[in-house]
Amino acid sequence: MTQIPRQPLFSGGPAVSRLCLGTMMFGDQTDEPESGRILERFFAADGNFIDTADAYAGQESEKILGRLLKDAPADVFVATKVGNPVKGVEGSGGLSSDWIRRAAQMSRERLQRETIDLYYLHLDDERTPLEEVIGTLGGLISEGVIRHWAFSNFRAWKIAEMIRIADSLGVPRPVAAQPYYHILNRQAEADYLPACRHFGIGVVPYSPLGRGILTGKYRDGTPEGSRAARGDARMMEVEFVPQTLALANRAADYAEGGGREPAALAIRWVLANAGIPSVLIGPKSVKQLEGYLGAFETTYSVVDEAFLSGLCAPGQLPVAGHSDPRYPYRGRLPQL
Repeated sequence: MTQIPRQPLFSGGPAVSRLCLGTMMFGDQTDEPESGRILERFFAADGNFIDTADAYAGQESEKILGRLLKDAPADVFVATKVGNPVKGVEGSGGLSSDWIRRAAQMSRERLQRETIDLYYLHLDDERTPLEEVIGTLGGLISEGVIRHWAFSNFRAWKIAEMIRIADSLGVPRPVAAQPYYHILNRQAEADYLPACRHFGIGVVPYSPLGRGILTGKYRDGTPEGSRAARGDARMMEVEFVPQTLALANRAADYAEGGGREPAALAIRWVLANAGIPSVLIGPKSVKQLEGYLGAFETTYSVVDEAFLSGLCAPGQLPVAGHSDPRYPYRGRLPQL
């Protein structure tokens, strides 16, 4: 049976599985019985790193995990997030001190865990001073509500600023980061990954399969039940453009030409980057999880590195001038 390797999430930190089980689909595309089967298979493969968020499936992901983790292995390491609005919770969203404290308590209750192992800032909140945000996280650590804190969708320059503020307040530094990163979106390589490496922050990229395009399933149209078929807004904004799809299909053809699964090879590419202890996966079925596990039975060579890294330039997207509208660049502020 395939076993997932482990390594420390950060220097001196806990050893976590190199696949982090993302549970965004729990309570959404995946019902509770199948969620339980996914967890059982993940644990059997020596997985111990699990990721969720308060906003996933309108609180249902955390609730399902809370019920299913009662008999989990003792070394299970659970991460959740704060920042996005939560369906059904008035006044939710953002990173104000009041909301972080309230959200952390609700996440603990839903997860049925006394302490949250890793608490991510899901996205930046430009209205709330970082001093307030980080000071609140420091208080939660000292109170035993959370063990460590981390961040996801922040600009690279803010990583250094968060470190500076944490040090000035006497708050433990962030230990992990969760950027968007895959073969055809290498923007994190410009500043984000070097900053994390400099500060000793473990990187756990999300969407290593480019929301599905790197599996090769879009070569012959749009399959029923896929994200594209559902009109997933984030996918349509970022990945579902002709140039990117064409390169994704080249990657899939290359993998299959060598007798390998496209998804497994795409994950190997991410894990082959130093400073990335784990990669976030989001299976909606046990079958999909088995595909992810295949990454550790897939060969990877310097030839593979050269071909796959040649599809998109370092620090870039494959489409000139294309960017993610949810996270716009703010370097130009016209003064007319």
